[in-house]
Amino acid sequence: MNLYAREFGQGNPVLILHGLFGFSDNWQTIAKALSDRHLVVTPDLRNHGRSPHTESHTYPEMAADIQAFMERRWMFSADVVGHSMGGKVAMQLALEHPDMVRRLVVVDIAPGQAENKHSAIFQALLQLNLETVASREAIEAYLAERIPEPGVRQFLLKNITREADGSFHWKMNLPVLWKHFADILAPVAGPPGAVYAGPTLFVRGANSDYIRDADWPLVQKLFPQAELRTIPNAGHWVHAEQPAAMLAVLNEFLG
Repeated sequence: MNLYAREFGQGNPVLILHGLFGFSDNWQTIAKALSDRHLVVTPDLRNHGRSPHTESHTYPEMAADIQAFMERRWMFSADVVGHSMGGKVAMQLALEHPDMVRRLVVVDIAPGQAENKHSAIFQALLQLNLETVASREAIEAYLAERIPEPGVRQFLLKNITREADGSFHWKMNLPVLWKHFADILAPVAGPPGAVYAGPTLFVRGANSDYIRDADWPLVQKLFPQAELRTIPNAGHWVHAEQPAAMLAVLNEFLG
């Protein structure tokens, strides 16, 4: 599994792992801002962006992808930041290979079973026949009838690319992501009794319920050094809604 990635700057390495439906440029603004003091690497996770499409999509597999990705670059330790699905990949990696994670930052996701918040989005995307649409405007009009939030629609539209012949296609492996949606919602499951005792920061948006107070006992069990920061006026996409606040939190924690 040879993951595609973008790199910025130089220094101590920081990996940033995107969430479901995302890809490597979702965190580009923050990656560039951090690059004055760090080597920031933003890979596309499997079945997303330019990375290989496979028939499976589980957290142990994605953590193994990142382990191999780091080792190929002689990067045997890094600060790892993960958002949503990418946060669970980061947690899985930290529990399985704690020596590879210097600091862990988990953005707006808890380690337990996640609630199903994306079935309607999946259905809207799966019912969109890209072979019959003539323009990006037609795609946006279709999505506007089914996905009311403009920011979510724009985020999803970044997953559609147009070929030289005018045809459209998905960058992500949409059928496999839907097939393995239960695996994406699944809890992190490290080796029996595993904990990650390194410096850990959980960040949540004040308007999001992806990390609830009821989740904190499990967080502390798996990540005993965990701290929690709540960013005001932010929902699930904290880094897009409040980039300056997110950057300030990262700069403080990563040093």
